Amino acid sequence: MSTGGSPVEERRGQVDAGSLRVAVIAARFNAEITDSLLRGAREALAEHGAREEDVTAIRVPGAWELPQTAARAVEAGRFDAVIALGCVIRGETPHFDYVCQETSLGLGAVARAADIPVVFGVLTTDDLAQAQARAGEGKDNKGYEAAMAALEMVSVVRQLRGEG
Repeated sequence: MSTGGSPVEERRGQVDAGSLRVAVIAARFNAEITDSLLRGAREALAEHGAREEDVTAIRVPGAWELPQTAARAVEAGRFDAVIALGCVIRGETPHFDYVCQETSLGLGAVARAADIPVVFGVLTTDDLAQAQARAGEGKDNKGYEAAMAALEMVSVVRQLRGEG
């Protein structure tokens, strides 16, 4: 698995989640993987000062449901960032392609329309081994990486708004 280009190590300790409210939406499908992604996201947020009560985990059936739920989380107006986590593993039918495409397009549409960061943390892998490699510990956990991206994007959005 390539982690080349990932800014996780250089950004550790550089962002502050102390005052942030974050929604972490995680699919239940492929729970072995998505549970690990959720743990990774929570770990990154906690390491950077997020209080447990300010991180809301929302479980949905699968990746297909992530965009709709992310849109509702944005509309709720209670969060500073939304992180969407899921795992779609290629099978023997085109179902993989349909789910991945619509999940990606849907989350992209939500992110473009939102006034807060909406981060894509959905694994799209050829097999379980690839998914497991991306749901490991520390910087190898894409949930951790997605949470770090969310924290950085909150800072970017605030800077663009002239808030700091």
